[in-house]
Amino acid sequence: MMGFTMLYCKKLLKVFLLVWLCTTAAYAEGIIVNKAEARLSEDGYQLSADFDVHLNAVVQQALSLGVPLYFVGEFSLTRSRWYWLDEEIFQSEHSVKLSFNVLTRQYRISRGSLFQNFSSMEEMIRILARQNSDAIPAELLQKDGIYTASVRLRLDTKQLPKLMQVNVLTSKDWDFDSGWYRWVLRPAQIRGKTE
Repeated sequence: MMGFTMLYCKKLLKVFLLVWLCTTAAYAEGIIVNKAEARLSEDGYQLSADFDVHLNAVVQQALSLGVPLYFVGEFSLTRSRWYWLDEEIFQSEHSVKLSFNVLTRQYRISRGSLFQNFSSMEEMIRILARQNSDAIPAELLQKDGIYTASVRLRLDTKQLPKLMQVNVLTSKDWDFDSGWYRWVLRPAQIRGKTE
């Protein structure tokens, strides 16, 4: 009986380890929020977030073959109202283009007309992982008010080449979206950048 129990426990442990390894591998790819906060400066309030961005092999290969990837960082600020729907105080959206030049073997991150080159994909991803909103004018927020701040980072698959968009619809390999991360924001508790 003791031998049967030991054998059963070993098999159960192997199954558990296999499930754990598969789950870990599944969560290793994607986008998650590490930290989100609001700061006060001379220009007003600013929302910022740090993400963990892990691209899978399919997306990395497409990037290394010269396919540009567009990521969108989204920020919003709402105020709850007991008598009606929530009021949106602020919304901001930034598009970031990741690309790879096959001839120069350099990665590039572009925001509008501004760009920066990198020698490795990891360096470029580190810059992508840090997102900031536009400045929110301080007069839009009441010091004693309570707001809900939201942030999200996602891969914009609609910006991919048309031929690839068909594959994207049927494959989970291209599903990179952190989902909305929300937190309560109280302007009276926000410290400035110099503090």
